[in-house]
Formats: sequence, structure tokens, C-alpha cells
Amino acid sequence: MSQLWAGIDAGKTHHHCVVIDSDGTRLLSRRVANDETELIMLIDAAVSLSKGGVVTWAVDLNSGGAALLIALMAEREQRLLYIPGRAVHHAAGGYRGDSKTDAKDAAIIADQARMRRDLHPVRTGDEISVELGILTSRRTDLMRDRTRAINRLRALLSTYFPALERALDISNVKATLILLSGYQTPDAIRRIGQSRLETWLRKHKAYNATQIAVKAIGAAQSQYARVAGQDVAASAVAKFAVQVMNIDAEMTELDRDIEERFRRHRHAEVIESMPGFGPVLGAEVLAVTGGDFTAFETVDRLAGIAGLAPVPRDSGRVSGNLRRPRRYDRRLLRVFYLSAQLSLRSCEPSQIYYARKRAEGKRHTQAVLALARRRLNVLWAMLRDNAVYRSELTVASAA
Repeated sequence: MSQLWAGIDAGKTHHHCVVIDSDGTRLLSRRVANDETELIMLIDAAVSLSKGGVVTWAVDLNSGGAALLIALMAEREQRLLYIPGRAVHHAAGGYRGDSKTDAKDAAIIADQARMRRDLHPVRTGDEISVELGILTSRRTDLMRDRTRAINRLRALLSTYFPALERALDISNVKATLILLSGYQTPDAIRRIGQSRLETWLRKHKAYNATQIAVKAIGAAQSQYARVAGQDVAASAVAKFAVQVMNIDAEMTELDRDIEERFRRHRHAEVIESMPGFGPVLGAEVLAVTGGDFTAFETVDRLAGIAGLAPVPRDSGRVSGNLRRPRRYDRRLLRVFYLSAQLSLRSCEPSQIYYARKRAEGKRHTQAVLALARRRLNVLWAMLRDNAVYRSELTVASAA
């Protein structure tokens, strides 16, 4: 009976596994396909090498191509740790040789798992949290696509029709996108006239058609010059406008799916009771944490992972120099930062705490980050006790 460590350099189609003993001696080095049968055979081979002992596994991916591997490890009750690829890269400098191979990386992962005590177990997450992770990731992609399309549309429109670009709110008003899907040039807008343009906008279900038509006609009457490349640019603007409207429609449907699944989670009521958290931000919290806050062991560890726990950067005579950690989950930080900002609109305890931090001389961003950390502590306690938010208690503690 012996204790072994198995490091897996994960990939999309194949993984490489190296198993070592307590002396660091390689007992097995094998390349396996990302296939259930081969992965089960690998697990069985490593377990048989331990002769009844414990095998501690470590992998450099916690999702994506390693999802099947993680599921099989959980099914067979194997202990699996996660070591980020960046940590493997930095650790490689302490090993002999400059070569980089899958086998070497797997051996480094196994050796790091043998020596380190700060690696986190891989969290598989419950079914709803995994689904929310997929949906919220898709939503993030759509938001980026929308921002990219809007920026390109505005850049093109400003090259040949800057008056219209200045007059209309392109980013947030659907009626503007409807207008641009049909009319994009000064002469086309002048030809149709205000009355017929209003009728056209209403037919296409544009809200506040009169105001949009007035602004468009005003912009068209301020420019009679024709810019080179106008027709091609106008055609591209129309396509971008349609693309953004299609993205908005898909996001509306996606938000309904996210809300429906979020409300089925056991923590939904507790999370949503806290001011600043709606279905989308609540879904992102569950997606990042796997729906289980206790997996982080302490609230301080979760705060560190979220980038909300400053770390000292002391050197020589310099002390008390606190900075945000270099490695943290940016998605989790974004969720708590946005929820803290939203809570300032209507949550009295948040307003009191924020005002106190500003009075201490902190900038707006620093005060919101401090509020986000405090709210993380409160949410942790709420989920631990399965208790909904009660503002009167928080007001008393914030005073």
C-alpha cells in the first residue's frame, strides 16, 4: 500500500498522465484519448499501482476538454486537484531542461501535487449551476458581439453621416436600429420625409417614432454633401443594425432561460433577496462557484479568489502596502462589483457603508470594492444559514 500522485496534462483530444511515488519516481507515463473507455482504464491502472493506497490526481484544466475526465473522477470517488496552467508554466522553470512536452508537464503537475498543500479540489458543480455556466458564458459572448457590432456601426456612420450618429442613441434605443436597418443616408431620409418616415417606423413597431423621425430629418437636412464610399458604408450599417437586433432578440430569449433555471436552484431565493442581485448576476455567482460556497472552506478564501481581499506588497522599509492579488477570478469580481453598484440605488445599508468609506477618503472605485467585500461576507452568512436578507439587521451592523 502506497500513496501516489498522478498529474494529467489535459487537452481537447488527448491527455497525458504521469504517476509518481513519494520519492518522485515515475511509475507510469501514458498518453490516452479523451474517451471514456481509455480514461477508465487509466484510472484503474493508477489505482492498481497504489496497491490499495491513495492516488491523488491533479489536472491543469477544470472545464472544457477535461469535463469528461472530471466526471469520471467524481463517479469513481477519486481525489482531484486543480493546478492552473500558469502555475505549471512558472513551476517548469525549477525543473531541469528547457524542453516542453506533454509528458514533462504531466510530471510537473504530479510533482506539484505531491509537494504543495494549497491546491484546490476540482468542483464539479450541481446540474443547474453547470447549465447556468453554459448559458451565462453564451450571454457574455453575445454582449461582446453586440458591443463590437455597435462600435463598428457607429464608426462607419460617423464617416459619412456624422450628424445622424450624434443625434441618435444607437447603443440603447431599438427604434434607432430599426431606422438604420431601412434608412442610412441623408438623401434617403430626406426623400421619404418626416410623415412617411413616422408611418414606416410605427409599422416596424418602433417606440417613440415621432421623436426619432424628427431627429433623423433634422440630421439629414444639415448635410447635403456626399462622402466617397457612402453606399457601401450605408449597406454595412444596415447589416450591423440587423445583426444587433438579432443579438438583442437572442439575449431576451437567453435571459428567460437563465431566469427559469436560476429560480429552480436551492439558493435562488436567498441570493435574489439581497439588493443588487437579479437572476442574471445571481446565475453568474452560481456558475462560478458551482452552487456550493462551502467548497471554498472560508469566506476569506472566496474573497481572495474574487480579488476582494488585498494582499501585502511589502519590501524593506515599506510596509502596509496592500494591492489586489495578481491571480483572481475576474468574472467573480465583476459580479460582486456590479451588484454593489446596483445596491447603491435603493439599499440603505449599502448607501451608509459607501458614504462612510468615501468620508474616509477612498475613491469611488475603492469604496465600491470595499462594499463588495462586505456584501460577499453577508451573502456567505446568508447561504450558510439559509436565511434571506434582512435590511434592518444590516443597518444596525453598518452604523
